[in-house]
Amino acid sequence: MEISRTSYGYRSRRDDGKLAEFLKQKACERKRWGYRRLHVLVEREGFGSGLKSTYRLYRQLGLQVKGRKRRRKRLERVFEPFVAESRNQRWSMDFVHDWTAEGRAMKLLTVVDDCTKQCLWIEADSSITGESVSRILDDIVELRGRPEAIHTDNGPEFAGVALDKWCYRNSVRHTFIQPGKPQQNCYVESFNGKLRDECLNEHWFESLDHAFGILSSWREDYNEVRPHQSLGNLTPNRYAAELAAGPHGGHAMERIDQANYNLNKTTQKTTTGNG
Repeated sequence: MEISRTSYGYRSRRDDGKLAEFLKQKACERKRWGYRRLHVLVEREGFGSGLKSTYRLYRQLGLQVKGRKRRRKRLERVFEPFVAESRNQRWSMDFVHDWTAEGRAMKLLTVVDDCTKQCLWIEADSSITGESVSRILDDIVELRGRPEAIHTDNGPEFAGVALDKWCYRNSVRHTFIQPGKPQQNCYVESFNGKLRDECLNEHWFESLDHAFGILSSWREDYNEVRPHQSLGNLTPNRYAAELAAGPHGGHAMERIDQANYNLNKTTQKTTTGNG
């Protein structure tokens, strides 16, 4: 084979025991995270392992995430996504439905900042009306200020009189997606997918109070710990802090420039495809 005996008989002396234990622990805690997102935690702990080494151990330990069956998606994007460039420029809202162990219906209201990707609130109740949505928005505004706009679908809770009065009273612009086009609410829909995959499908809620406690803990973990590829593997709270730092928030400005580049590239492809 024309190779030396020393190369053929070489056995690695590298000790990956601590890294392997760390990967198994984190993969058990974050059952829906792949090796790339786990590698961000490896780097935070200072192991000095490269992505390929992490992937090698990830495969050897059999930690691969089993893929969930997803609906078929359209290949062509027929709208121009909105790219927020500042905190509170636009909030997106939507509803998610689930059930408790008793079979009781549970309705979740999710509110996301389109720029920082922070989850501002998750409300869990058996019923959420337009008045409830307005009250929740008042609570969020007290914590982080008033948004310039909110973006929702055309559901009765959002299109009703209560939310319209709230927007008028607070001078907030309210925009709607086109009926039957949930992809136009892409930021909160993406968040809802992560919420479903990493939280709702992984827990069995005994009651609404139990669900609210788990959802609150998961929301805090999402904002403080979970790295986001679209934010340069920063957490939403860390990205918001860098964005607030102005010109010194390098990662934040790089993300905005990249988002604008992707938007322009997508628009050019769509225009070319339509002839």
